[in-house]
Amino acid sequence: MAVLGRTSYEWAVVDFAVLSIGAVTVPIYPTASEQQIRHLLVDSAASWCFAETDDQRIQLDRIGGAALRAGAWLLETVGAWREADQDGPEDAEFDDRRAKVRADDLATIVYTSGTTGTPKGCMLTHRNLYASSANTVEHTGQLFRSAAGEQATTLLGLPLSHVFGRTILIACLYGGTRTGLVAGVPELIAELPVFRPTFLALVPYALEKIRKRVREPAAGGVGVVDAEAERIAIEFGLASARGLRIDTDLHDAHAAFDEKVYSRVRASFGGRFQHAICGGASLDDSTAAFYGGVGVQILNCYGLTEAATAVTVNVPATNRMGSTGRPIPGTTVAIADDDELLIRGLNVSPGYWQGSPQPTDRDATQAGEGPWLHTGDLGRLDDEGFLYITGRRKEILVTSGGKNVAPTPLEDRVRLHPLVSNCMVVGDARPFVSALVTIDPVALSGWKASRGAEGEDDSWRHNPDLLAEIQTAIDDANSLVSRAESIRAFRVLATDFTVDGGQLTPSMKLRRNVIEADFAADIAAVYG
Repeated sequence: MAVLGRTSYEWAVVDFAVLSIGAVTVPIYPTASEQQIRHLLVDSAASWCFAETDDQRIQLDRIGGAALRAGAWLLETVGAWREADQDGPEDAEFDDRRAKVRADDLATIVYTSGTTGTPKGCMLTHRNLYASSANTVEHTGQLFRSAAGEQATTLLGLPLSHVFGRTILIACLYGGTRTGLVAGVPELIAELPVFRPTFLALVPYALEKIRKRVREPAAGGVGVVDAEAERIAIEFGLASARGLRIDTDLHDAHAAFDEKVYSRVRASFGGRFQHAICGGASLDDSTAAFYGGVGVQILNCYGLTEAATAVTVNVPATNRMGSTGRPIPGTTVAIADDDELLIRGLNVSPGYWQGSPQPTDRDATQAGEGPWLHTGDLGRLDDEGFLYITGRRKEILVTSGGKNVAPTPLEDRVRLHPLVSNCMVVGDARPFVSALVTIDPVALSGWKASRGAEGEDDSWRHNPDLLAEIQTAIDDANSLVSRAESIRAFRVLATDFTVDGGQLTPSMKLRRNVIEADFAADIAAVYG
């Protein structure tokens, strides 16, 4: 059963209905291209489909053709089905099918985001999903459960088409968390003061978006932390005009800033928001500091599709910033001789669909018996078992001078500037490191209006004032690394990276090879 749509109550009901009878859910990102949808339908051999919108339904019918046993259904029809007769022969058949489902049966085929090629279908069993979700709850104490008379509450805006969202949803059901489902980050922001969550599970991209929204209207925000608030911050020596980095040693100043500014941010979050599980990518230190200033503890975690998401998670009692926490129960983590992160446990996928190379095929049996899942990520473990991710084997850049550069921390920091939408660092086999920078269209509109530069051409990207603004973001990023690793030049692009354009995966990861090909002329201009 393929499901195409944004996160919703109906999406969740369909998923659990499918799983309960031993059928297999195949999630499809709502931002997927027609070519990607066709690949998923053909490769998975899906027999039925659900869609969120009528346009999607028509698209699925056209692509699926005769392979579909019925026309695609709309998710909104699910609500009417609950009124159906529950005493007929279908009910007996349902009970019979449900009784036959076993833990090691295939539950879902989740297609990897495909940063380097055609997405592969990762098979996950019922045991994989349960082990990842339930052990996350057991690992994190009372986070998902009621404590001190207050019920744990969350808004789930992660896409259910990604295994992270589904793992969190199952964890919420297992832990008894009051859960509201929203379609995405904009809807989540609007619901925060109403639903008043005690915790959220988000990716760094979403945390950055929320941070920008509460900063200044010029970035398309609501202006909770506005120009006056930043003036107060600078006056008290607590922040730069951009970063809002807090010096916690200045207790008196911090108390004043907390009263005048951060209290307003907490109110916009609903007043109960205390923890954020953050996974999917690295999180910039200044973003973590911002949330820390308003009393929100960031719990970094590490996971991947092939392990049903959860591998390591920080917990409130022992949260260690910079790390991704300790392994959840039932999961073993090891570091290979070449620093690659290896995983073994009940959450690890049995393999890929349709005979694609298995994630555990490569020979590695150190630290115990049985095969290891090779993650492709580089990491280290400290003496207390906390995991630190240090890079990605395929994403480490090596300059022509032989310097190894991890691009992600630089990209994360540049992307925090209110004008910046995205950033990709370039430098592999080149004499120095550079960056391609895209501009947020909403922020750009405000910036152009304030300068009377409303023309339709792209001359704005060469404007000295704009370039000076972006240079501050570059300088900020360069403060994280040595000179040999620093960004020496940058190029502002005329267009943004998009999923439709093929430069981003549906989970918003950079497709570096596609970007390098699409913007080869811009890269050539940087290197002369």
